Amino acid sequence: MSCLMVERCGEILFENPDQNVKCVCMLGDVRLRGQTGVPAERRGSYPFIDFRLLNNTTHSGEIGTKKKVKRLLSFQRYFHASRLLRGIIPQAPLHLLDEDYLGQARHMLSKVGMWDFDIFLFDRLTNVMVQEDYHSQNPYHNAVHAADVTQAMHCYLKEPKLASFLTPLDIMLGLLAAAAHDVDHPGVNQPFLIKTNHHLANLYQNMSVLENHHWRSTIGMLRESRLLAHLPKEMTQDIEQQLGSLILATDINRQNEFLTRLKAHLHNKDLRLEEVHDRHFMLQIALKCADICNPCRIWEMSKQWSERVCEEFYRQGDLEQKFELEISPLCNQQKDSIPSIQIGFMTYIVEPLFREWAHFTGHSALSESMLSHLAHNKAQWKSLLPKQHRTSGDGSPDHKGPGTEDEEQTVTEGDAP
Repeated sequence: MSCLMVERCGEILFENPDQNVKCVCMLGDVRLRGQTGVPAERRGSYPFIDFRLLNNTTHSGEIGTKKKVKRLLSFQRYFHASRLLRGIIPQAPLHLLDEDYLGQARHMLSKVGMWDFDIFLFDRLTNVMVQEDYHSQNPYHNAVHAADVTQAMHCYLKEPKLASFLTPLDIMLGLLAAAAHDVDHPGVNQPFLIKTNHHLANLYQNMSVLENHHWRSTIGMLRESRLLAHLPKEMTQDIEQQLGSLILATDINRQNEFLTRLKAHLHNKDLRLEEVHDRHFMLQIALKCADICNPCRIWEMSKQWSERVCEEFYRQGDLEQKFELEISPLCNQQKDSIPSIQIGFMTYIVEPLFREWAHFTGHSALSESMLSHLAHNKAQWKSLLPKQHRTSGDGSPDHKGPGTEDEEQTVTEGDAP
């Protein structure tokens, strides 16, 4: 059985001549790829392996019903939002989601600008849906992570050093990119897609594979919803390109590129936030910070995020082992403990970026609070390390084996913990 995939003008067409089946999914770009037996999951991101094998407690009928309900709610919100943006006042109010925002949930929303905002409690109270194109079976890369990053981005956009220069368009781009930056994430990382010869890896030539897919899927949703249909074509195209630039900046493999640029700007004191280009760069930095800010949350929330991302890593490792593939770095539950993964991530990825962010903000109260949480959380994880891996006198992990450069490379080759 053969399957042809064509990506064109914001959509992907899957065509199976043997069964006379066609399926269109909104994406973007102009590409042509021949594939063999590639199963499509929503926007076609899922690997050849069915992740539902790992969690078979939900009956298929329940899955179908839930998806229908989510699609209905998602469509209703898109429709409602786009009508309002076009200046059309609905004749009757939309009551579908009113119950979600009563009582405690409404009280919590009044505190959404506070750093200790509990996204897990908010999720339990509201069952909020950013959601139709995030996959809830992912322990980490799901709609709750998207909401958490969006809330962090909201806090960063209020930083005085940045806020006074931002336009309404900048704010919209920042929040939209945060909400959509991991949309349709398959729950595995780029190296997994490459070594399984997944069609997305081929499509994007092994470069920022997931980030390109998140961006194209976001564009697809915007076009489906007609959220920007009232804007001139040139402005819509510019918004789509800027969203792409923001989402692509979250590729962890580009960490050193952005950190080096930020350090240079701060050293030279040449950031001009009156200029569009420099504002956009700082939006990229803010989104990168928001994406990996979990170690800067209070310990109770940070620990939950750490356990969730490592569970996702371990699931990937189990799949790799089951299908006799080499287990990816950080994905071997027998060798890679949560404390050691987190300490490496904090040391080589989080701390360098947030130190420079604090420099940019003039060591604002929020930045100092985040660095304080980061130091406390790192100490907590160190106390949970097995005795043979306790830290040396200089505060770095006292592992036998790879040096710091190898450890840093291992961290950056995977997704952000």
